[in-house]
Amino acid sequence: MAAYPRARILTGILVAASIAATLPVLTGDNAAVEALLIGRMGSAPFQDILAGEAWRLVTPMFVHFGVLHILFNMMWLWDLGGVLEALKGRAFLGAFVAATGIASNVAQYALTGSPLFGGMSGVVYGLLGYAWMQSRFNPALGLTLHASTVTMMLAWYVLCWTGMAGPIANWAHTAGLAMGIAWGFLAARAPRNGNPA
Repeated sequence: MAAYPRARILTGILVAASIAATLPVLTGDNAAVEALLIGRMGSAPFQDILAGEAWRLVTPMFVHFGVLHILFNMMWLWDLGGVLEALKGRAFLGAFVAATGIASNVAQYALTGSPLFGGMSGVVYGLLGYAWMQSRFNPALGLTLHASTVTMMLAWYVLCWTGMAGPIANWAHTAGLAMGIAWGFLAARAPRNGNPA
């Protein structure tokens, strides 16, 4: 990725929120962690959300289950999210993170029935998919993504599905990647009236 001069304010806020939400995991504060998951352990699927705890649709993406987990996700978020913030603005990045984060969380919960997952990986894969499509089909935007980066991330995606990397929120990865690819492709192919999408 090229360097961009515009401040990464929202990206920094997302990183800080992830660190704050991960501290209860690292300190063993299980009650605080459960309050951030998409549902309480033992609850019926989506019961807590339907009871009014709507924040649970979003907060799981901030919770990480270990130092390496948050380190790698924040590195990718800072790189991919920061570039998108610089090129498209904070409002776009905020909408993108919210949409892909919620979609990833809902997909993982709906397809597994377990609320015990978290992390920014679904959003990161969404950012990857968006950047990949924009890089290929809308070079005017100036968002370049090297083929080696795409290959590495897709190889990790496949490896995670084998189970060799341990328990992974694979449906969150899948939902984020699919949404990012679709969003990036459709935006790249849409009429732009002289302005890059």
